[in-house]
Amino acid sequence: MTALSVRNLAKTFTMHLRGGLSLPVVENVTFAVSAGECVVLGGPSGAGKSSILKMVYGNYGVDRGAVMIAHDGALVDLASADPRTVLTLRRDAIGYVSQFLRTVPRVSTIDVVAEPLVVRGVDKAEAQRRAGEMLAQLNLPERLWELPPATFSGGEQQRVNIARGFITHHPVLLLDEPTASLDAANRAVVVGMIAQKKREGVAMLGIFHDEEVRAEVADRIVDVTGFAPKVAA
Repeated sequence: MTALSVRNLAKTFTMHLRGGLSLPVVENVTFAVSAGECVVLGGPSGAGKSSILKMVYGNYGVDRGAVMIAHDGALVDLASADPRTVLTLRRDAIGYVSQFLRTVPRVSTIDVVAEPLVVRGVDKAEAQRRAGEMLAQLNLPERLWELPPATFSGGEQQRVNIARGFITHHPVLLLDEPTASLDAANRAVVVGMIAQKKREGVAMLGIFHDEEVRAEVADRIVDVTGFAPKVAA
């Protein structure tokens, strides 16, 4: 079953500080991700991988094209959806693990990780229990759970980010360099978590610069260079 379908996406940035200069990024981006599949965006730095991921999540607007997300038995176009529908899709249908942890200051780590469950109606105590399981799996010491993650190292923050992103069961999960700040042991944990999501039928779209991790998790690689804008002669 197709959980995510990207159709003819195009994106151009307008450089307002450069007199309105247009900078084409990608065009005709088309691919699909099935349930239980991990598709990886490949290509050199600057090819547009992160821009595609951000368009799929709705952080970037699109010039044209569609991002169809499976939700309530239908495919909904996130690219043309109103803001309320986008928020509903993010709550219920599409998760995102970014490279950077953004949290409210002074909120404890356990509550940062539990929050996606709480907003879905899970009892707070149960959400915190499951958050603790995720943090333990990612080898984050329990003595840190009541501290705000803003005080943590980059690798510790990334583990909090991963726990927060993986704690829910979104049908679609976006992964933007989730293992970039991790040591070998915790990279292996994340690879195992991705494998578990596959078994649960989650469709994943990711960016992985670590070749070993990419080789372990990718069912298929979509070469983003094929979506480079055509330059007129």
